[in-house]
Amino acid sequence: MEEVQDIVIVGAGIAGLTTSLGLQRLGIRSLVLESSHSLRVTGFAFTTWTNAWKALDAVGIGDSLRQQHKQFYANLNTSTVSGVQTAAVTYEAKGKHGDHEVRCVNRKLLLEAFAKELPSGTIRFSSKVVSIEISGFSKLVHLADGTILKTKVLIGCDGVNSVVAKWLGFKAPTFTGRAAIRGCVNFKSNHGMEPKFFQFFGKAFRSGFLPYDDNGVYWFLTSNEDKEREDDPIKMKQFVLSKLGNEYVPDEIKAIVENTELDSIISSPLRYRHPWELLWGNISKENVCVAGDALHPMTPDIGQGGCAALEDGVVLARCLAGALQKEQSEETKGKGDREREEYKRIEMGLKKYAKERRWRSIELISTAYIVGFVQQGDGKVTTFFRDNILAVFLAGLMLKKADFDCGKLSFS
Repeated sequence: MEEVQDIVIVGAGIAGLTTSLGLQRLGIRSLVLESSHSLRVTGFAFTTWTNAWKALDAVGIGDSLRQQHKQFYANLNTSTVSGVQTAAVTYEAKGKHGDHEVRCVNRKLLLEAFAKELPSGTIRFSSKVVSIEISGFSKLVHLADGTILKTKVLIGCDGVNSVVAKWLGFKAPTFTGRAAIRGCVNFKSNHGMEPKFFQFFGKAFRSGFLPYDDNGVYWFLTSNEDKEREDDPIKMKQFVLSKLGNEYVPDEIKAIVENTELDSIISSPLRYRHPWELLWGNISKENVCVAGDALHPMTPDIGQGGCAALEDGVVLARCLAGALQKEQSEETKGKGDREREEYKRIEMGLKKYAKERRWRSIELISTAYIVGFVQQGDGKVTTFFRDNILAVFLAGLMLKKADFDCGKLSFS
């Protein structure tokens, strides 16, 4: 038995829910399939730069999230090799698109904010996509439980292991040989940290600490991958503390890691898509496209993965709504003609989205990879250049890549 849906979005992560809410704001319903039994909150939190807040405002949830998260005013970088503060970059600056705005947002609160604004039943949990089939002007989406969904539009927001991206012809993302250990701690009382982004650089590692509210702190450490450490939170915690163990790292920073519960520490290998794949590959094909990590998996070195997913959702909703809400031409008469015309309009709308996101995605993936290579260098020459010559430039580069506006939802 086939179930008919106009728009199916695979994945209830940042990109999927932004797209769904964007469409909803424009009067278009969608169904979001999520393989998990509840909203995914892997990663705990992420840095939301200026461009992310433009997108959150576009879908109407920016203000509610601002009330729950501290705004950062500076980025402080310290070398654990020399103890020198290598960069102090203020966020109280104007960009091309207005004042900069930087916060660290709790992923759970973000996804819940999206879900709260969507009509009941929009997100369908425990719905794992196993295959995709062409059926005339529609796509048949086969689920693990045997359900078959027939849809006019299929959007893949299903992460780095995307089934939809594979259908479009993309290869699996490439492993970098690096990994990120992430943690989150909620203190019983005010932690007293200033609203700043604290980063520490050492030999072959980078670590960051971001207070997202008065009690909560998100932290991370990127380093070379170690399979033995990957599934053992005790080893992860010991490794992070060993890297931050010298006299140049303040005790209050070390205490954040020490106070983190083991079930609040995870490790994941860092992967990215080769930029040239996006240059030649199909971001969209027929009535199918991808967004978020399914489109542009990147390393976290400029903090733009989640921000770019928010941009994707706004642009995709705008382009798709513009295509769906165009009036039928007067020459269109029979049902087959109407279906064909709608199919072509959808195809053109998705092509417009792909064109708008292609170069932005290539730019962010490439920049993140290069910055990561420099920031995590372990040679004496690389470390010297990073700490003494490139530190301020790299910190400023993060602001520069965030100085971007994906635009409003309106397509008129």
